[in-house]
Amino acid sequence: MNITINEKGQAVAGQTILMNKECFDNHHETSIYWMGGGSLMINSYGTNIMIDPVLEGFDIPLLYDVPILSKGVPQLDALLITHIDNDHFSRLTCQHLKDVCQSYHAPNYVADVMNEEGLPTVKHDIDETFKVNDIDIRLTKARHNWQNSSQKWQYRYWEEKDYCGYWFNLPDGKVWLPGDSQLLEEHLHMEEPDVILFDFADNDWHITLDGAITLANIYPNTDLICIHWGSVDAPDMTPFNGNPQVLFDKIINPKRIKVLAPGEKYTLGKK
Repeated sequence: MNITINEKGQAVAGQTILMNKECFDNHHETSIYWMGGGSLMINSYGTNIMIDPVLEGFDIPLLYDVPILSKGVPQLDALLITHIDNDHFSRLTCQHLKDVCQSYHAPNYVADVMNEEGLPTVKHDIDETFKVNDIDIRLTKARHNWQNSSQKWQYRYWEEKDYCGYWFNLPDGKVWLPGDSQLLEEHLHMEEPDVILFDFADNDWHITLDGAITLANIYPNTDLICIHWGSVDAPDMTPFNGNPQVLFDKIINPKRIKVLAPGEKYTLGKK
């Protein structure tokens, strides 16, 4: 299992597998890469989509080496952002990828911010579907508007629609990223996905550990790629400190829990 426990008691992801330009080629399959934290890439038959990439400029020390820097990315068909938090919306990364990225997509408020910063971003509503080449993508509902309870961030009212997950209909199956979100009733009544990009952070503005277990067991045949853990040197911050080991005796069919190293490939449809 790609887990170690460091001297601060944090579960840390395995050694990074560096990504190169070949990861962006058409290999006649759908590959999913966890890139650390909440960052992901899908390469489906040569259509390359990054979600919430944080490849440079994060303001807290990391516990892993980033698998690829922006300057190493040859091309992207789309870059998707789920919400404004800087561990998901890296302004520096988005700017560095501008010359190789064909399109940016985000929920409305985040898209407004991105457009103001010179990133030509398509605005989307929750439940809206759009296409990137032959891939259908739908925004799913999330609840992560923690800023309303923090005086520092109350310069506006943060609405639930400012945050989203993404559902991908791909040639080899269905992939769902719920995003940073409390567990919602809608999450328990989805079409069963083939893969959930699985945040299990035990935090009240995330899914909580109990919520993650509930979600996993509602979809007992779905592979679970663990994300949002083992990446940030912040032992007192619960959003970053899940440990996949605690899942294995609580989830139906635990063999479907996929603990990847940053940069490691998962191939959709291959068991």
